[in-house]
Amino acid sequence: MEEKNIPTTYDPQQVEKRLYEFWEKNGFFHAEVEKDRKPFTIVMPPPNVTGALHMGHAMDNTLQDILIRWRRMQGYNTLWVPGTDHAGIATQAKVEEQIAKEGVSKYDLGREKFLERVWEWKELYHGRIASQLRVIGSSCDWDRERFTMDEGCSRAVQKVFVDLYRKGLVYQDNYIINWCPKCHTTISDIEVEHKEQAGCFYHLRYPIKHSDDYVYLATTRPETMLGDTAVAVHPDDDRYRHLIGQTVILPIVGREIPVVADTYVDPEFGTGVVKITPAHDPNDFEVGKRHNLSEINVMNLDGTMNEEAGKYQDMDRYECRKEILKDLEEGGFLLKVEDHTHAVGQCYRCSTTVEPIISKQWFVKMGPLAEPAIRAAKEGKVKFVPERFTKVYLNWMENIRDWCISRQLWWGHRIPVWYCRDCGEVICEIEPPDICTKCSSKQLEQDTDVLDTWFSSGLWPFSTLGWPEKTPELEHFYPTSVLVTGRDIIFFWVARMIFMALEFMDEVPFTEVFIHGLILDSQGRKMSKSLNNGVDPIEVIDKFGADTLRFMLITGNTPGNDLRFHFERLENTRNFANKIWNASRFVMMNLEGFSPEEAGQEYSVADKWILSRYNQTAGEVARNMERYDLGEAARVLYEFIWNEFCDWYIELVKPALYGKKDEASKKTAQYVLWHVLSNTLKLLHPMMPFITEEIWQHLPHEGETIMTQQWPDYCDSLNDTEAEEKMTVIMETIKAVRNLRAEMNVPPSRKAEIIIAANSDINFAALNDGREYVQQLGAASEIAVTISLETKPEQAVTAMTRGLEIFIPLRDLIDIDKEIARLQKELDVLEKELLRVNGKLSNKGFLDKAPDDVVEKEKVKLAGFMEKKNTLEERLKSLERNGSK
Repeated sequence: MEEKNIPTTYDPQQVEKRLYEFWEKNGFFHAEVEKDRKPFTIVMPPPNVTGALHMGHAMDNTLQDILIRWRRMQGYNTLWVPGTDHAGIATQAKVEEQIAKEGVSKYDLGREKFLERVWEWKELYHGRIASQLRVIGSSCDWDRERFTMDEGCSRAVQKVFVDLYRKGLVYQDNYIINWCPKCHTTISDIEVEHKEQAGCFYHLRYPIKHSDDYVYLATTRPETMLGDTAVAVHPDDDRYRHLIGQTVILPIVGREIPVVADTYVDPEFGTGVVKITPAHDPNDFEVGKRHNLSEINVMNLDGTMNEEAGKYQDMDRYECRKEILKDLEEGGFLLKVEDHTHAVGQCYRCSTTVEPIISKQWFVKMGPLAEPAIRAAKEGKVKFVPERFTKVYLNWMENIRDWCISRQLWWGHRIPVWYCRDCGEVICEIEPPDICTKCSSKQLEQDTDVLDTWFSSGLWPFSTLGWPEKTPELEHFYPTSVLVTGRDIIFFWVARMIFMALEFMDEVPFTEVFIHGLILDSQGRKMSKSLNNGVDPIEVIDKFGADTLRFMLITGNTPGNDLRFHFERLENTRNFANKIWNASRFVMMNLEGFSPEEAGQEYSVADKWILSRYNQTAGEVARNMERYDLGEAARVLYEFIWNEFCDWYIELVKPALYGKKDEASKKTAQYVLWHVLSNTLKLLHPMMPFITEEIWQHLPHEGETIMTQQWPDYCDSLNDTEAEEKMTVIMETIKAVRNLRAEMNVPPSRKAEIIIAANSDINFAALNDGREYVQQLGAASEIAVTISLETKPEQAVTAMTRGLEIFIPLRDLIDIDKEIARLQKELDVLEKELLRVNGKLSNKGFLDKAPDDVVEKEKVKLAGFMEKKNTLEERLKSLERNGSK
């Protein structure tokens, strides 16, 4: 690592794996409790053990790594806790698919053997995910890695459930839940994705008992009518007030059901009459409770109809729908079918249409838990970045429903509840009981359900630090500093961590929540398997390197907003990495005989300028990092490195390095190059850790690694406004001279005299200080600078910038007669093209037959040709005018 010569090109494949092993082997990521140091803690949103990392993980972990590396360099006692989530529904589904290929089901294996297979899956994919996190460059403390079902986290889950149960905040009841017929489990409200689907409104009529009249209503799910136990109208709806308390006959079934009055009904929607099916609709369930209606479940958990469905028993729900519609039409109960697009709930895992169904489940009572969590956000104890997400969080929390936490799975934290077969006693304990606490029977059976995955991950900020034990880590590193996560899991995870922490730690789990957007494809669509538009971050790293991917993911990325993925941006970022590498090689090649102790004696205006600009860059980067605007911090660094350091300072300093000045000037130039490059690498390190480490190791340095170097501080006194103003004048002059030469197609080797009227004392002083820079970079044979010119040079091209007048004699640049001939020839060719395009656009046949885009292209060509013609004519007039003098 201390070789002085580095390869001519940067190859990430030769660097990144070696450097990561060096960091990890030396324990640079590890944190111990040090009470005299201020902690900075992040817990990693744990990826699911269901496969590989995706681009969203790459972005999320890049942002966390940037913050951790930055705070580590600032001297904080940094801890980044890595881990993975058992992902109950998703992981079980993957393993069931796997064993199905072997011709067996989970029931064939039995619960114990099936769980052994799931643990095997976990070990395989957990290892893969951990490896990929390393490839991205994640500097997390692998010695403290956690898993949501490891022994410690499982203990925390059991304690939380038991404590909530004993406080009456966990209860079991019949309730409408979202059931996925494919995953065979409940899913919470926020795990249901509502997507627009084409469907139908089926308009039905229900006969009124002892009458020839009917009530008319519409439904999108006619198969659920088999479970209707009422129809409802609004109590203030004059059209139906006379029907309240009467009875209607349920078509096909023949069951008598009441007409009830309830404010849930919207009189303006449809006919103002709705069917009430308490066992199959959450709103109907609430209406049923208010009116003491019976609950008739007509569906099995696999989406087929049960015995309550009568002759439709064992039919699939959609097959049943067809048969019922046929019977309704034959019976004269189906009035019409109307096309209707509506939002249909789908399982977020498998996209199967979920079925609201009544079931006995375990719930968390959310009212008492939500109240302190709402207060914490309102009082600023938890701050969202950007702040607008506070409203999103509060809106959900203030309208929260009780949380269904039981899942009909085998993989997960099994509910710590046992039932006595002899007396029916319910026992909730952390440790499995041996005998019934009521009748001493040993006939105990544990609840077969497991807990919602989010129940365990809701404890993540404190369970990973050793809770429920009072560990030194918990005391020192809790509460954590910031949570970095996507906007799509504020409800799933962020809210649950907040209310769980306030309940069990009496303190918020983190003080800030840094919300980032989603990473979309180039067309602005979410990346998904169904669209086949996902991008594998590991494949990108194999081709471009981790630093390139990381820097691309943050440039143009603003807090809370989505980011589109473009491969072109990867190419641009790779060019940036190469620019840094080549500039660093130049610096190293010119540090022979240099020692960092030999600081510069007298700084040139260029030295003062770059030191001042570096200092301000350090300040801007730090300010943007503090407010989590990492994209802006990256942009500031990019502009400084590419434009100011590489394109300007390195060019300006070459004469001092190449011995055209005295030895002291060379030493000063070496020092400034080393100082600015070394410290700029430190600013860039959190974003591009590998290339910065590799270069830093080859520069003169102290210490083992760049990641433990002190973060560069901004200092007001190091700003040099005068030097910056002077260099602005100098650089603008050089750019103007270069533009003039480019317009005249003058080769770089041809020198020319430059005459400058400064027109102010400030400009005059700046150009006198920067005379050699203008001469060097403006390819000048000599330079004459005056305050003002009484007589302006004849036969000269001119430019004005920042109040300066710049003149370059034409005789030094070109042979005027030859240039006039060349331009005239170019103009002749252009006029022929103009005739051709004008001919096309004046041809009615072409305009009528050609596609619009073809016609538009010709119009664009015409505009371009006209602009070029005007430029050529102006140039010719100028040359002819000068040539005649």
